[in-house]
Amino acid sequence: MALYQKQGLKFYNSMSGEKEIFTPINEGNVGMYVCGPTVYSNVHLGNCRTFISFDLVFRYLKHLGYKVRYVRNITDAGHLENEADSTGEDRIAKKARLEQIEPMEVVQKYTVDFHNILQKFNNLPPSIEPTATGHIVEQIEIIKTILENGYAYEANGSVYFDVIKFNKDHQYGKLSGRAIEDMIANTRELAAQSDKRSPQDFALWKKAEPQHIMRWPSPWSDGFPGWHLECTVMSTKYLGEEFDIHGGGMDLKFPHHECEIAQGEAASGKSPVNYWLHANMLTLNGKKMAKSTGNFILPEQIFSGNNDVLKKAFSPNVVRFFILQAHYRSILDFSSDALMGSEKGFNRLMDAYNSLDEIPTSDKSDFDLSAWKQSCYDAMNDDFNSPIVIAKLFDVVKIINNIKEGSVSITSEDRKELKDTMKAFMFDILGLSEMNSEAETDGDKLSGTIELLIQLRAEARANKNFALSDQIRDQLLEMGIQLKDGKEGTTFSLN
Repeated sequence: MALYQKQGLKFYNSMSGEKEIFTPINEGNVGMYVCGPTVYSNVHLGNCRTFISFDLVFRYLKHLGYKVRYVRNITDAGHLENEADSTGEDRIAKKARLEQIEPMEVVQKYTVDFHNILQKFNNLPPSIEPTATGHIVEQIEIIKTILENGYAYEANGSVYFDVIKFNKDHQYGKLSGRAIEDMIANTRELAAQSDKRSPQDFALWKKAEPQHIMRWPSPWSDGFPGWHLECTVMSTKYLGEEFDIHGGGMDLKFPHHECEIAQGEAASGKSPVNYWLHANMLTLNGKKMAKSTGNFILPEQIFSGNNDVLKKAFSPNVVRFFILQAHYRSILDFSSDALMGSEKGFNRLMDAYNSLDEIPTSDKSDFDLSAWKQSCYDAMNDDFNSPIVIAKLFDVVKIINNIKEGSVSITSEDRKELKDTMKAFMFDILGLSEMNSEAETDGDKLSGTIELLIQLRAEARANKNFALSDQIRDQLLEMGIQLKDGKEGTTFSLN
């Protein structure tokens, strides 16, 4: 890869609020940490958008020739849903109680689901995928260090980070842009039973109540680590006290990432991360997708069509393409019409790519391949701008069609380079799956056939031929295709 491509890479650093030229700590090597899932339920599409966004980053850095160590954690230790409530129940234990299974069965079940879904989206696995429960010893040790450095205190078997004291020597709130004075002014008084000295303080270690299932011995109590601690421990263990990139969803900027910075600086005296990257949210019905509100859709519901949101089923390839058509830092709204448009665009792109070997060649090229190729790299080098890259790919789809019509010519050498470049951007960088192209086409044919039968059934009903209408519905159901009649027409799902 040309040195220019590496030198031209810049991306938006949430810490500075500006795009910055990327300069790794160790030349040719990149350390990247991304906050992974809490495995107490199926991963929803909003979560997947974040992981697809950082898969794009991972893929492009590798494409540029960097040796990347990508660390993404699994949160498998139960944490309280509400830290201020000492009687709170952690999510993993709550799920275990509801399903009447062991907490680690919950963890295993949803970790497997998480991996399966990301594999369907063609995400590359991270270099290391550590778990919170596998690093309890390291979390206890860093708490000891923070206590020794004077930035934490023990109270009734729990250990809390002293935000006010830390802020005297450092700056708490610099990532999110929050002033400690404003935080104090906007918080309620502590309840009498709280062990915290200040509402801003957060738990490094919580003493377990008798009913709390997931617990470990420590110098302070039988308990469990605070949520923020695991990421500080696992990122610095595998990437060092200072590393290049930390990523995650926009909603983690405060308090999670802010607390990570504070913990790292309190333990080592060093600011742990050079570049903070945050992916924006996916919305459904105009609101953020979230498990807590019930406003979400699962990937499997999209792939099967078994949902009340979409008109039909869509493949993982199409959904990934839809997500990458928006910049990772912009809000993306999920809808049936948007996915329909993405499916049409994806098929146009795949058809053009698959036809490249058949287009006629000439002894000269009218198409400036070098300039087009550079424009694709310029887009990726400008904060991983995947929608611009996709627009550039559609520009070349027009060129391919013009070559077929004879209005533009291309040499055989340029045709080969064009195919190699399209392959690199479509499959290596954007991560679309070339292997599934035939399956995508078969899926489109199936969808088209079902839509035709839905249309024929609608005509039968309009003509009061209810016997034929019912026959179409019932025979499709026997084949595992369920029709659903609603206000906006008939949709289907594959059962």
